[in-house]
Amino acid sequence: MSAHPLGIQPTKIIAVHLNYRSRAAERGRFPDEPSYFLKPPSSLSATGQDLIRPKGTVLSAFEGEIAIVIGKQAKNVKRAEALDYVKGVAAANDFGVHDLRYADRGSNLRSKGSDGYTPVGSVLVDPRTADLTLRTWVNGVLVQEAKVDDLLFDFGYLIADLSRTITLEPGDVILCGTPTGATVVNPGDVVEVAVGDAERLVNKVVEAEDELPKPGARPQVTTTDKAIAYGNDVPAIKPETEAALKSVSTATLSSQLRKRGLNHTFLTGLAPARPDLRMVGLAHTLRYLPLREDMFDERGGGMNAQKRAVEAVGPGQILVIDCRDEHGAGTIGDILALRAARRGAVGIVTDGCLRDSPSFGSLEIPTYSAGAHAAVLGRKHVPWEIGVDIACAGVLVRPGDVLVGDGEGVILIPPAIVDEVAADAVEMERQEKFILARVDEGESVDGLYPMGPRWKAEYAKWDGE
Repeated sequence: MSAHPLGIQPTKIIAVHLNYRSRAAERGRFPDEPSYFLKPPSSLSATGQDLIRPKGTVLSAFEGEIAIVIGKQAKNVKRAEALDYVKGVAAANDFGVHDLRYADRGSNLRSKGSDGYTPVGSVLVDPRTADLTLRTWVNGVLVQEAKVDDLLFDFGYLIADLSRTITLEPGDVILCGTPTGATVVNPGDVVEVAVGDAERLVNKVVEAEDELPKPGARPQVTTTDKAIAYGNDVPAIKPETEAALKSVSTATLSSQLRKRGLNHTFLTGLAPARPDLRMVGLAHTLRYLPLREDMFDERGGGMNAQKRAVEAVGPGQILVIDCRDEHGAGTIGDILALRAARRGAVGIVTDGCLRDSPSFGSLEIPTYSAGAHAAVLGRKHVPWEIGVDIACAGVLVRPGDVLVGDGEGVILIPPAIVDEVAADAVEMERQEKFILARVDEGESVDGLYPMGPRWKAEYAKWDGE
């Protein structure tokens, strides 16, 4: 390893698994505490050095990150004093080849620890500076943009946490995690990362001339690792549960939830743009706050929370927007809705209004809203954050909650009970099919709805036919 322009020789490089809200939302997991993995010091490289992808591999992925460079020995550091131990922060790229991830059994040693796989920029930025916005470009196109307050665990938290059990030495590097937008790059692609207005870290992906020699694990593309590399590894609802939820009404599901003591799960006042479409998926949340004009340039422009939410949504997820039941402005238009659909989203729910609302009648994505409004972003609210608990149409919605929509509206099901609720709802509708048939034949509802002993016996015979 040649000398780094910053003059650092880390004894260790520590990387955080999940630390940006947008990435956590993309993954469908929000950790209560940070978790880490180690990268060898030999993985350190600098701007201008190539990122070598072994011949025969295909899942090379970038992750733009902020690197904390430790300035003096840190042990049992208090969170409030942690920045005193920081030499500065710099742009970094937590590069990896996910074809080898399966063999690492969670360590990321070979997939992310190869020589040169941790390029760190040559410019240090004061961690107390106002602008620590992280940006990443691939071939000149901006693909990541995130503000430092999107971190789940700030610099001080990470240093205090790690230094409880690990002595951090001068020159050690902590990689603070990546926001949404990290994905696969190929030989010839150029990745640039910057913190604020500092000089960009620039590295080119290059394919090695030879395949990895034996012995050792061979590169392998697994479904899981491919999803992680591309940034769309969203937890899925069981296929049988999804099929059951698509076959029953929200009214039936409401009855099942009420039996379990859950009476506030129907999102009130929302109507579907396409009543013919059914919706089942996991909540991916976006929160708006009231407009404050002096904050709009900072929070409303560029790759704001609204755009980050769309770029972070994955297959099987539903974009759920908390607009505080504000009907005096739009919350999403047809372009971003189409982008969400192309990302694999299976629905959009907002307690605000749709802009370009006539277009939603032809989009192949179920959309529920409180109405229509032609105003552009910034009239009543500003996009603030994603991947947080929100209130939508009077219901508390958490990332990963299950939402079901039909022609009547949208209902939420806690994921811990979704399998049993779905199964019981199917059985309930089968019983109601029997009851409807008897009513159609002229039977009284007395003792039939709900079923008494006589009709339960008759139902058992009918159900066994």
